[in-house]
Amino acid sequence: MKKSIFLIASAGLLLMASCKKQLEEKPYSFLSPTNFYKNATDAQTAINGVFSAMQAQTHYQRTVWLIAELPADHLVGITTQERAELNQFKWTPSNSEIANWWRSSYVMISRANDVIKNVPAINMDVTNRNHIVGNARFLRALGYFDLVRNFGNVPLLLRPIENAGDSLLFPSETAASEVYKAIIEDLQFAEANCLPENRIPGANKGMASSGAAATLLAKVYLQRASTSFADAQDNHNALAALNRVINSKVYQLLPRYQDVFDNDKKNGPEHIFSIQFGPVTTGITSNIILRMLYPTQLGGAGPFTVNTTFFQNGYSAADSIRSRWNMANRVGSTAVAPFVYKYRDPSYVANSNNSNVNWIVLRYADVLLMQSEALNNINPADPAKFAGVDSVRSRAGLKDPAQQLDFTNTPTSEAFIDSLVKDRGRELFIEGHRKYDLIRLKRYKEVMAALGINVQDHQFLLPVPQTERDVNRNLGQNDGYPK
Repeated sequence: MKKSIFLIASAGLLLMASCKKQLEEKPYSFLSPTNFYKNATDAQTAINGVFSAMQAQTHYQRTVWLIAELPADHLVGITTQERAELNQFKWTPSNSEIANWWRSSYVMISRANDVIKNVPAINMDVTNRNHIVGNARFLRALGYFDLVRNFGNVPLLLRPIENAGDSLLFPSETAASEVYKAIIEDLQFAEANCLPENRIPGANKGMASSGAAATLLAKVYLQRASTSFADAQDNHNALAALNRVINSKVYQLLPRYQDVFDNDKKNGPEHIFSIQFGPVTTGITSNIILRMLYPTQLGGAGPFTVNTTFFQNGYSAADSIRSRWNMANRVGSTAVAPFVYKYRDPSYVANSNNSNVNWIVLRYADVLLMQSEALNNINPADPAKFAGVDSVRSRAGLKDPAQQLDFTNTPTSEAFIDSLVKDRGRELFIEGHRKYDLIRLKRYKEVMAALGINVQDHQFLLPVPQTERDVNRNLGQNDGYPK
């Protein structure tokens, strides 16, 4: 996987409904599951095909941060109607980026379903087979987590669509509470069956590990804990999963914040799960992110900038390591609009889509911050809750207690959350977490109101894309949007 990711040649892989076609089986070649899934090479090719779906611009190459960052307080992007709608909280069911996110998530899910069904029957090394199936269930869980956080009730497809009369061709929604249960079950399986990070062969770096499954499981528990259908043990289960990751000693913070985003240090000890991108000359999909985030003076297109309020006030003067790495408003001696500078690639060719930057989904700093969050949720008086945030801030150069500006006076749970919201934003700036953090930590309305945006209750969820409802009358629409 580190060297190349192949498209799976299986007729069992399915696409959700396109603009004008019903949900239907889409063959990638003349091969079918019955004549494709024969050996270990086929199994690896199949799981690589699931990963390849994530590299699309409409998925984890671009749309991931449009959906998670534009409807929040750090990123500005209004150069197209779809982006402006997301940025200004004026989106509608016809927004094509929302449709991209729905459709791309289901492409990955349907490919994962194909692997989950067919790989267990292959006669191959059992540990490797379980690792591949565990990866498929990890990716299916990630796909449904991406969907349920954004849309609430969604169709839950846990097997491939097998024929033209299949009942899953026009599925109705499943309650979000049940979707979360399926996600958790998949991640528990993945944690038990995926290899630890230090046992994944170098050629397959980028595949999910047992640590990645535990980390995502913790994130799922924390997110569910903030919902109306939370389980009483969600925070405790999140903490237990995070402690498993920490106690494994497999991951650690890199010495310098800058090292996390150094292309020469990709897939390092802080990186728990990343979407792999690389040199287009070697056949690996490249990443458009630098062209999107850089100003023209650095060879980008400049359609996205940093919110001026955050650029001016988001970091304290003592927090210069993160602030200077993450954003800038000058290129040499030329003043420019504030831009996202944290993703860097010396080999990037100006005005091209060909960056080698990976998209980091999960990293160890997030584990430490989530541990602090879970501890605060369980017992606000527990002093252990400061350990995670202090470690992350110390790496950023904030070692003097006098520099712990937000965490020096947090005697209550709510005060701690106020500070955590700010520091997650500083550490995980434009990494695809912001909207979900604000919703989970119950600061969405408050933070956006400070920028003059009145978030309506129904905007905590996105609308079901109209293109999907046009071809599937069993799909409803979220409250607050045109029926």
